[in-house]
Amino acid sequence: MATQTIGVIGAGTMGSGIAQLAAQYGYDVVLRDIEQDLVDDGLERIRSGLEAAESRDIIPSADDAFAHVEGTTDIEYVTDEASLIVEAVPEDMDLKKTVFEELDAQADPDVILGTNTSSLSVTEIASVTEHPERVLGMHFFNPPVKMKLLELITGHHTAEETVERAVDFAEAVGRDPIVVDDYPGFASSRLGLVLGMEAARMVQEGVASAEDIDTAMEQGYNFPMGPLKLGDYNGWDVRVEVGEYLAEELGRDVYRPPQNVKKMVRAGDYGKKTGRGFYDWDDE
Repeated sequence: MATQTIGVIGAGTMGSGIAQLAAQYGYDVVLRDIEQDLVDDGLERIRSGLEAAESRDIIPSADDAFAHVEGTTDIEYVTDEASLIVEAVPEDMDLKKTVFEELDAQADPDVILGTNTSSLSVTEIASVTEHPERVLGMHFFNPPVKMKLLELITGHHTAEETVERAVDFAEAVGRDPIVVDDYPGFASSRLGLVLGMEAARMVQEGVASAEDIDTAMEQGYNFPMGPLKLGDYNGWDVRVEVGEYLAEELGRDVYRPPQNVKKMVRAGDYGKKTGRGFYDWDDE
């Protein structure tokens, strides 16, 4: 069993999923958010996820795994306890910089600081720290307890030792790590966004229904989930932000969201988390 303590900043869907994953593999976990209600919601998601894992014989005891998890609103408690801290707050550069500036000021220099960003510059996030060598991207995929890939992104100053320790952690929690350079969209988002936005454009143009497009990719290309259903699952609000960012950074309109996606997001239909996107998730 692991004895290392993992800190997770942000108790939302991704943060609680990362915390659950670490707890399933025996790590002590400190989950932090800015309000107690958010922490409590995150802890409840973790407990529910662990109970589901027990019911599938993935872990022997949900209670034993949950005993490894603590919640707090005190960031100092996280920095005092953890040797690896993963930030999982919303995809907002200013917010992430604020979090990393605070973490860097309080955590010992040998504590690894990982950001779960799916597209933002790790180098820019690390630029606000005194120790950018211990900062890297740790892009988990949703849901972290099921998706095996962990994309590790090296910033301009990321040390090799930091990468090695992150790889060790990834393998210890049963993930398959890949190491990529800090370039807009990294490896996964850059390719995934093109496919998702083009699939949405095809719906807009009347080429085929969302269901048939997804079926084509699932059955014709052996995708576990079609690009439109995946977009619903991850949230089109996030995908629009990432798409606009990549379009500006890379100078390619292929990343820009089409009008049907923009209208959907403006209406508050983000996908699974709001109940409706290209699919009606209330019926799922």
